[in-house]
Amino acid sequence: MWICCQLGAREHYAIPVALHQHHQLAALITDAWVPPHSPLNWFSAPVLARLRDRTHPALTDAPVYAWTAAALGFEVQQTIQNTAQNTAQNTANWQRTIRRNQWFQHQTIQTLISLRAALARLPAPPVLFAYSYAARDILRYAKCQGWTTVLGQIDPGWMEESKVHQEFIAQAKTYADLGMADQRAPSAYWYDWHEECGLADYIVVNSTWSAQALQQVGVAAAKIQVVPLAYTPPPQATGFQRTYPAQFSGDRPLRVLFLGQFVVRKGIAALLQAAEQLVDQPIEFWIVGSQQIQDAKLAALPNLRWFGSVPRHAVDLFYQTADVFLFPTLSDGFGLTQLEAQAWRLPIITSRYCGEVVKDQVNGVILQPVTAAAIATALQNCIDQPAMLSRFSEQSVDLSTFSLLRLQNRLEAMVAR
Repeated sequence: MWICCQLGAREHYAIPVALHQHHQLAALITDAWVPPHSPLNWFSAPVLARLRDRTHPALTDAPVYAWTAAALGFEVQQTIQNTAQNTAQNTANWQRTIRRNQWFQHQTIQTLISLRAALARLPAPPVLFAYSYAARDILRYAKCQGWTTVLGQIDPGWMEESKVHQEFIAQAKTYADLGMADQRAPSAYWYDWHEECGLADYIVVNSTWSAQALQQVGVAAAKIQVVPLAYTPPPQATGFQRTYPAQFSGDRPLRVLFLGQFVVRKGIAALLQAAEQLVDQPIEFWIVGSQQIQDAKLAALPNLRWFGSVPRHAVDLFYQTADVFLFPTLSDGFGLTQLEAQAWRLPIITSRYCGEVVKDQVNGVILQPVTAAAIATALQNCIDQPAMLSRFSEQSVDLSTFSLLRLQNRLEAMVAR
């Protein structure tokens, strides 16, 4: 049996759902849980609206333990505290993140203590799973109980920050024009993370890139298990057929979708520079997600369309109507949006620093390396060869290899060894 400790709705609760469906979930411990009948669904305040995805229909009858009211109180308190202290934005963000992680761990341990008698009645000591950066104290407690410990590593760790920092230095002027700062974590953050890695019996990563990054900073390869993310495509995507024009034109340009946070890690400098290079071509870049760039010239490029943040239910429409998905990430633990795009048979242009979804020249293009020139060349090829995109679409990945059943089998096989 497994205990899952999860701050937030990461992966839309894929791991507890997979375990619960096979009667292997002893407890899901999370910060907030808002089932459909909760009165919190009646309010439209932004902080409450963000909590509406803190539930899952497959976990209706699962043993879920949460402290929703306390979580709301904590967030309000942190907002007031940061405002009163007038701390620099980057420092304030990291302080808030670290305090939230520590608060979650304290609450989780108190819940585990309260469940001690029930957990002692299990036929065997449980496996405790917790996500990175909010796991050190929880794993330490679990080790004292004699439980197997599993760390879910959400990203490539310190190597990711190092890689993003190098990009920031290399593109310093561009990011200065965009009004973006270097977002490095304090050293204490990484010290705690290294301790988490030491306390874990197993470390689950979602891609080969993450596994390599962890090994480069000294994490033992024997601990690391590559377990891709699980994804269940929407029923409407079944049988979806994508069509392309015989030729792209000013009236029917190539529609390039970028979806997610518009931040350094996502390769946005190369994206914007590629857009400048292709400004005279029949192409539109659809930017969907939060962004706060300050460079008026770049923001006003005629081939850029800014949609801002959109509701979760509206995202599928962008996948359906775009021609290609651009994911030029500098580093991602996996990149779930790749699976979402493939569910709608949308070809992908991506990097090798993420989950292995794209096969080069089969269902998309892998950038080598992530540069404006590489992106511009890949997109120019799409403009010139619409039939290539049609072929990529027809060869979309088989999403059954990313099913909840595969996820559960991989987890069980890991601890069985």
